Amino acid sequence: MDKELWEKCVAFHGHECPGLAIGFRACEAAISNLNLKFSRDEEVVCVTENNACGVDAVQYITGCTFGKGNLIYRDRGKQAFTFFRRDTNEGIRIVLKAFNKSNDRKEWQEYLLNASLEEIFDFKVPNYDIPPKAKIYPSIQCEICGEYAAENKIRFKEGKKVCIDCFGE
Repeated sequence: MDKELWEKCVAFHGHECPGLAIGFRACEAAISNLNLKFSRDEEVVCVTENNACGVDAVQYITGCTFGKGNLIYRDRGKQAFTFFRRDTNEGIRIVLKAFNKSNDRKEWQEYLLNASLEEIFDFKVPNYDIPPKAKIYPSIQCEICGEYAAENKIRFKEGKKVCIDCFGE
């Protein structure tokens, strides 16, 4: 384990925790299996199936972020991460299989950081293709509240272009 990188992830996240350790080790596995480099744009894509602490490690280590569109949240409630390389079309799905038998957070974190990757994760072939590159939509002004929203989030209500918030009222 790269202790210096772990400390940088902790600083980015704000504290040490088992969840951050899961994401940290998932990144380690993805880098090892796919020979990943830090993604300055959208060279690497991560589809995360959770919105927990480990996603901060994914952002810090791989450069996959929501802002660039190469970090995609697929709400499944699973400690699972699928990484893709656009240049080679390779991908790997990394799923946590270990579970905390002791209920001691510090002990669990140490186990996650020090166990072999094969002991804590299942490695699978992704069951979907690499997501397309991020699309930038023009902004449309809501005719009710006046706020701007991405064109793909605009709805029609009583003949007016409205944002989702105003559409639901």
